[in-house]
Amino acid sequence: MRACGSTCGSRTPKVAGVMAVHVCIRYSGTPAVHVSRKRVVRLMRVEGLCARRRRRFRLTTDSTHQLRVAPNRLRRAFAVPAPDRAWVADITYLDTAEGWTYLAVVIDLYARCVVGWAVRTTLASELTCAALHLALGRRRPRAGLVHHSDRGLQYASVPYQQLLAAHGIQCSMSRKGDCYDNAVAESFFSSLKTELATPRWSSHVAAYRAVEEYIDRFYNPRRLHSSAGYRSPLDAEAAYRARV
Repeated sequence: MRACGSTCGSRTPKVAGVMAVHVCIRYSGTPAVHVSRKRVVRLMRVEGLCARRRRRFRLTTDSTHQLRVAPNRLRRAFAVPAPDRAWVADITYLDTAEGWTYLAVVIDLYARCVVGWAVRTTLASELTCAALHLALGRRRPRAGLVHHSDRGLQYASVPYQQLLAAHGIQCSMSRKGDCYDNAVAESFFSSLKTELATPRWSSHVAAYRAVEEYIDRFYNPRRLHSSAGYRSPLDAEAAYRARV
């Protein structure tokens, strides 16, 4: 959330932000707090609060290579019935006083849980392989899982493709120049950069620690996600496991 300034008082705060705040308030205590969404809207107006605006998508993929490109098997089917049916992966840039730091993530589509991530100072394929290794170690998915990414060099590389093949994972890649084919990963990066609200970190280590804190201590266990019924990714997965 952010202060909106003098112009915000005359309009309703962004709906997604209101919903998240409403759910947080209702279930933050024991017993639950009974409060209407209209009251939340009114109080946010009074305090000059609204959701931060998401940044536009930014294309960061280097697809100018001669490596094999997989077909788009996912086809934007971002709603899946269970964990470990489909993962999406992507890379983003983090600005530091010591130069660029690069973050690679692997996200499970069921509850948008970040199952693997890695931070490095170069864009070598070791970055994406490290994130995938972490995801495989944490989840141990069955063969047949769909892994979707852009068609960048790091994902088309021989080491990455060998790692997918060794675990029976089906590779899927976005169409050329279409970032919306991997919109879930793009949305996660937008949330991370907006909610961390740090345009530039002091060092590579500072960026790493911020990402670690955000993913492992906030996003996965605590951040409410609309696609998961306004539960955190880990809570949504726990609810699924309790049903089966």
